Amino acid sequence: MNPNERAAVLQPLSPEYDPWDPIRSLRRLGRHVLTSVEFTVTNLCNMRCEHCAVGDALTMSEGVRVPLADVLKRLDEVEHLETISITGGEPSYQLKTVKDYIVPLLRYARDRGVRTQINSNVTLDLSRYEMMAPYLDVMHISFNYTGADDFHQVGFVHSGHSVGREVAAGMYERMMNNALALSRGGMFVSAESMINFRTHEKIADIHRLIGEMGCKRHEVHPMYPSAFAANLPQLSLEEIRAAIHRLLDSRDKNMWMLFGTLPFFACGAAEADQEIVRRLRHEPNVTVRNDPDGRNRLNVNLFSGDLFVTDFADLSALGNMAADSFDAVFEAWLRHPLNRKVDCHCDAAACCGPNLLVADAYYRDVDFKQRQAVV
Repeated sequence: MNPNERAAVLQPLSPEYDPWDPIRSLRRLGRHVLTSVEFTVTNLCNMRCEHCAVGDALTMSEGVRVPLADVLKRLDEVEHLETISITGGEPSYQLKTVKDYIVPLLRYARDRGVRTQINSNVTLDLSRYEMMAPYLDVMHISFNYTGADDFHQVGFVHSGHSVGREVAAGMYERMMNNALALSRGGMFVSAESMINFRTHEKIADIHRLIGEMGCKRHEVHPMYPSAFAANLPQLSLEEIRAAIHRLLDSRDKNMWMLFGTLPFFACGAAEADQEIVRRLRHEPNVTVRNDPDGRNRLNVNLFSGDLFVTDFADLSALGNMAADSFDAVFEAWLRHPLNRKVDCHCDAAACCGPNLLVADAYYRDVDFKQRQAVV
């Protein structure tokens, strides 16, 4: 069976089927298990965005990766594997990485019936992304701009050297054209926007441009203090609520809109929280994804072999793939005091509680295990 035939028999991704959401395996198996593995395949990138979750890890050169055969052997051991994500840096920065690591990982996943996502800025040669197309489920791009000037202002803050507006504008146009070409070619392009101090009042305009690129999904996440973003202004809960309502009022209702890492919960006492939870629950083609980080996912650094529960939290490695299986490290995380701090679940609200970033940003003194859903 060729890749296209295999893809045809897989369940289409949709608001009803999001295999990255840990609520699915929690309901099926009665507890959190490892279903998702994310690989950091490079620390190189042609951008230095101010909101980058892994900006502190980006480098100008990098060493040797863990042999692919060792990676696949560890993946074979994961009993409940459902999704693989590939991230960086810019994963396609080097063509050799695409050929030697990314495409083989995607082919492995397709052969096993595992769904895949790559996180890219799609500003490089279109041919690199077309190599992935026969095996890839989701091309995930970051899009937080209303035009080339926004892109220039945001995308090169930490470059360490001046990047001309003309150069940035060329990359912006290539990104837009590549996303449109991939969408027209049948790829599932999902654009993610951060709700932050720059975007919260412009989110409706950003959404419109995402539609013009042909994206099948718009992902929206509030930005939390981490890495390069640690010192950026943090929005109030009121500002985040207003941005979400603004977006819902003006969105294309035919496009799947996926919200994640939201700081609003069905157990919130504030009427404003209850109102937005109800609205998100009843809007057509809108879903709220429980955060995979800390729930059903590990991140693997392909240079060191170190294993993390997230690719951006200030938490040291929990193991190394040279000595530890992925499932064993995940089981150790479930017993970790930090996990127990936020490990709550409300099936009635389809909620797995806050992740560590959300709890630290807005709910430091709240014990979610003592709360109950009110909507």
